[in-house]
Amino acid sequence: MRYQIPGFENLSLDQKKLIYYLSQAALAGRDIIFDQNYKYNLAVRKTLEEISKNYKGNRLSPDFQKFMVYLKRVWFSNGIHHHYSTDKFFPEISKEYFVELVKNSKEAEFPLQEGETPDMFIERISTVIFDPSIAPKRINQDAGVDMIVSSACNYYDGVTEEEVEAFYNKMKENEDETPVSYGLNSKLVKENGKLTEKIYSANGLYGDAIKQIILWLEKAVTVAENKKQQDGLKKLIEYYKTGDLDIWDEYNILWVQDLDSDIDVVNGFIEVYGDPLGIKASWESVVNFKDKEATKRTGIISENAQWFEDNSPVDERFKKKKVKGVSAKVITVTQLGGDCYPSTPIGINLPNADWIRKEHGSKSVTIENITYAYHQVALGDGFLEEFAASQEEIDLAKKYGYMASNLHTDMHECVGHGSGQLLPGVSSEALKNYHSPLEEARADLFALYYMMDPKMVESGLMPNHDVAKAEYNAYIRNGLMTQLTRIDIGKNIEQAHMRNHQLIAKWCFKKGKPDNVIEKFIKDGKTYCKINNYQKLRDLFGELLAEVQRIKSEGDYETGKQLIETYAVKVDPELHKEVKERYAKLNLAPYGGFINPVFTPVYEGDKIIDIKIEYPDDYAGQMMDYSKNFSFLPAN
Repeated sequence: MRYQIPGFENLSLDQKKLIYYLSQAALAGRDIIFDQNYKYNLAVRKTLEEISKNYKGNRLSPDFQKFMVYLKRVWFSNGIHHHYSTDKFFPEISKEYFVELVKNSKEAEFPLQEGETPDMFIERISTVIFDPSIAPKRINQDAGVDMIVSSACNYYDGVTEEEVEAFYNKMKENEDETPVSYGLNSKLVKENGKLTEKIYSANGLYGDAIKQIILWLEKAVTVAENKKQQDGLKKLIEYYKTGDLDIWDEYNILWVQDLDSDIDVVNGFIEVYGDPLGIKASWESVVNFKDKEATKRTGIISENAQWFEDNSPVDERFKKKKVKGVSAKVITVTQLGGDCYPSTPIGINLPNADWIRKEHGSKSVTIENITYAYHQVALGDGFLEEFAASQEEIDLAKKYGYMASNLHTDMHECVGHGSGQLLPGVSSEALKNYHSPLEEARADLFALYYMMDPKMVESGLMPNHDVAKAEYNAYIRNGLMTQLTRIDIGKNIEQAHMRNHQLIAKWCFKKGKPDNVIEKFIKDGKTYCKINNYQKLRDLFGELLAEVQRIKSEGDYETGKQLIETYAVKVDPELHKEVKERYAKLNLAPYGGFINPVFTPVYEGDKIIDIKIEYPDDYAGQMMDYSKNFSFLPAN
């Protein structure tokens, strides 16, 4: 898909230049996420791209087309593991045909290692691609396994789960109430029998790519909108130069406090979903500007943040007595990079450090030009008609679904993630590998609980509670059924957001059974689910919210584990098969990703007089362009 950037033409020249510079910084880190996902991803990508450029055989054959599909999947997932399931995926061609492709690409510059012959290279790279026993999962969070040893992600080398936990627990022994995010921006390796961190920094790991990020951030400083934004960008540069996590915290505090700038950027090692232990962060970037009209909606939410906190159904011990700095806005994204490209979030709430959120606040955004693109694509695709339980549900979704989804995202990011507090002495890493799905559930439940509150209508956020009903219908339908379209038959649910969705839907279904709150029924041989009592469902959302908040606030790992393993992971095989078969008949893609716009400076002499924007429609062309112009890390 493509996303549009309405309002770009109304920005000043300096604002356009700022977006251009930040966008180049967003692309400069592209290699990092490939390497973080798996240590051979860059070598595989380079090999496939060289074949696509240089192969002299029949490029119209079915096998070559299948090869190109595999290359596109590698681009889309930033590596050879599925971006959601994290399972390794394979080309639908034989190993023998792949060898023929390599040998008939005579002018290709393949990423041979030092001293490696072409035949040795072919054996190495084809084994990585085709052998199912090598790196079968990027993230393995199965109960009872060593999650570090069995995961292919490239945040660790030669270490075990027990060693990782001991290493970072020792660091935390003397931490105060403002702890740094230990391990966030490093790779933990064992060298000569000793554990050591390789820090991501200009002169450390990923240095060549980070230096390019710094180069463009330094240009951005020259056209910053105000001193606060300028100071923040300078601090981000200082962090990239040093890799010092204290400086990262200082940057986040400055970033949270910058509320006056129209242009904004997320750039750094931020989210920990890619690490099975939730310690180490993937690199990402999102460049954007404020949608001032739509931000009036999120302004109402952030202005009432204390009211939402005070009136939530959680225990008083876990509520913030004084909500600080909760800001929310609707943004127009202009460039996506790293772990946010090409599959992107629709909302963001940062920073992640709990103490910064408590003492300095957080920023929440809803990315409305992305949600609009998804909405436009979904119109008339038949998905709703296939899975909704009634015509009334369909009509409600078509009338209020887009509004409901955006409001849910607003509430999830702003007051959901921004709510609650840890008890003194509880670490934000206490829930380990269950932290991410439980945190997403906490934010979703907060949003769902309040969607049906009279406050939402009284404050003008929605015209009536049919909006909430549309969201409840969509959420339960997705959590119980339709998200299964994204999972291969026989697989469990792995991705944190999907685990969260099923946890909430299945828990509410089970707990609401005595009152038939949610009903599953068969009609014409097809399974449907419908909500019979929206108010009782809201009460169930509140009950589960209180428990999930308690689990987080107390660091109750065992109960959190039990919740996830009981409700969030396993899939009903018969229902799964049925949903997949029904979905297949619609001939729809289960995932959506985006092509970035292209910004080109217009010069008069050596002076930039404008920034031109183009919307390309050739995904493969954009990927090859990125590999040509933004490959800064070695591929061998």
